[in-house]
Amino acid sequence: MLTKLLSGDMPRSPVLTVVLVAILIGLAFAPFLFPGVRSVDTAARICVFIVLVASYDLMLGYGGIVSFAHTMFFGLGAYGVALASTHMGRGFDALLVGAVSGALLAAALAFIIGLFSLRVRAIFFAMITLAVASAVAVLVSQLSGLTGGEDGLSYKIPRELGPAFKFADGEIFGVKMNGKLLKYYLVFGVSLVLFLLMLRIVHSPFGRVLLAIRENDFRAEAIGYRVVHYRVAATCISAAIAALAGSIYAIWLRYVGPDTSLSMEVMIDILLMVVIGGMGTMYGAVVGATIFILAQNYLQNLMGSAASAFEGWPILPDLLNADRWLLWLGVLFILSVYFFPTGIVGRLRGGK
Repeated sequence: MLTKLLSGDMPRSPVLTVVLVAILIGLAFAPFLFPGVRSVDTAARICVFIVLVASYDLMLGYGGIVSFAHTMFFGLGAYGVALASTHMGRGFDALLVGAVSGALLAAALAFIIGLFSLRVRAIFFAMITLAVASAVAVLVSQLSGLTGGEDGLSYKIPRELGPAFKFADGEIFGVKMNGKLLKYYLVFGVSLVLFLLMLRIVHSPFGRVLLAIRENDFRAEAIGYRVVHYRVAATCISAAIAALAGSIYAIWLRYVGPDTSLSMEVMIDILLMVVIGGMGTMYGAVVGATIFILAQNYLQNLMGSAASAFEGWPILPDLLNADRWLLWLGVLFILSVYFFPTGIVGRLRGGK
């Protein structure tokens, strides 16, 4: 059963197996193992970004398609839920309509971009996606009457997903049985299903053709595969899943704005997670997203504690100052690329 769920793609490394199982257990029981608002929020963000990074790797790592529009698709899903919840009210029907509409719109836009752009060289396609994503971000900022502009949108979600709703009395391991817990498991469950779906896709005949196109598109075309058709299909699937990731992120935050879903900073984070985890492997998205988001949320605090511990020492307290956490995050990224050129997962699987 496990092999079927994982589409036959086992970790193939004892260390990687332990790491993936630890991450799965940590996320599955996060509200009970790591109680606290910040810890649960971090776990939910990891779930969302695993799906987002894996959907990007479907294009980049498997299809060899470089795109800078992934945050645009992510944002379409987020704004879909926000607008539906704003205009339809706080029902589950609004969440469903918003998520489906965002995914369909993202797939349609990806189809148009891909159909007219994937015939050109990769660098030109990347520039076209960057231009379209920038245009959409500007449009969202200017349509303040509809999207809230730079301030974004805050909205209400179903009462059953809020802390005021209690589905059982008492507590389990100190955790209240309320809507906030249900909302976390909605995010976790949808993320798990989407990840397993992508794992199935990349290990299907379609995924094998994508790998062949990535390695040598001329040879793939020569043996009868319509390269452009496969690339457009991969782009549409990736865009739709990215939009669904944006939808569950919007449900979790109950807020959407340009900075949370459309910024270039989010796009850079996605690229870093893909490289750290390893391109061309779905498990790389799991490892890369987990490490990066944990570093984003806790590296600053760890550095502050380290600086206090070395107080009175020369140079060290200044180097470990919490304000320099971005510098050390960059250093960690450089070291990971140097020591793990194929990503952490690639290295653990025996790659160089």
